[in-house]
Amino acid sequence: MTDVTPALLLEAVDEVARLAGEIAFGMFASDIAVETKGDGSPVTPADRAAEIAAREWITARFPEHGIVGEELGVTNPHAPLRWFLDPIDGTASFIRGVPLWGTLVAVARGDVVIAGAIYCPAVEELVCAAQGCGAWSNHVQIRVSGTERLSDAVVLTTDGRFARHPERGDAWRTLGASAKESRGWGDCYGYLLVATGRAEVMVDPVMSPWDAAALYPVVTEAGGVITDWIGRPTAFGDGAIATNAALALEVRRILGANGQPRPIAEAVSRGRSPKPIAEADADA
Repeated sequence: MTDVTPALLLEAVDEVARLAGEIAFGMFASDIAVETKGDGSPVTPADRAAEIAAREWITARFPEHGIVGEELGVTNPHAPLRWFLDPIDGTASFIRGVPLWGTLVAVARGDVVIAGAIYCPAVEELVCAAQGCGAWSNHVQIRVSGTERLSDAVVLTTDGRFARHPERGDAWRTLGASAKESRGWGDCYGYLLVATGRAEVMVDPVMSPWDAAALYPVVTEAGGVITDWIGRPTAFGDGAIATNAALALEVRRILGANGQPRPIAEAVSRGRSPKPIAEADADA
């Protein structure tokens, strides 16, 4: 097996995200066919073309690795290393010509995400990270903000209606009422904003593994904290809450995310999130 260090995977996720993102961007803001999947979400030929290109790149270089993709399913599911692909995160934005969508790529060993990348080609931003290698935006190292008061914070979510979790919507509205600004700069772009210090909080009540995996190394290596909605530091849990370190405990208290308060507290004291714990990856 190829010697896959975090540094090597940092370069790899960067390259795959750029490759797939540029293919999707080539079809952006065009008259493109839109289909509806079984779960009611949209999909386009751009989603499939970008994922196919990413899979071909990975298979050519790491044939022993597994792949979990949003559009084309799972290959080699029992491989020690698995790639998670979301070719267009924010397809609803993509099909309306809104530039706040991105390509997500991650690599995990078991349930621990080693490296991840978020590429938003329409706004020319790429952030990538790997364990112990830091987080980078367009080759400049990034950090979350140092904002310590929620009243000074910008908080984000993808869809404030929270239709599938109305009780979480109530908690979100409480959080938003306490913040300086509450915005809907959603999907992966919101997590990019937290990692680069331009927002303090990004939340989503529902996430799939290909949605969440890339976000974890990006936020944690930038000094932030990311957990699922009940406070567990895992990419394979229940929703996602990303924050800077200073507001991590307060935000999760308001949202009711108290599943593992001790690991979160330890993460804040270190200025970064702990590594993901092992969780069942049923959705994959």
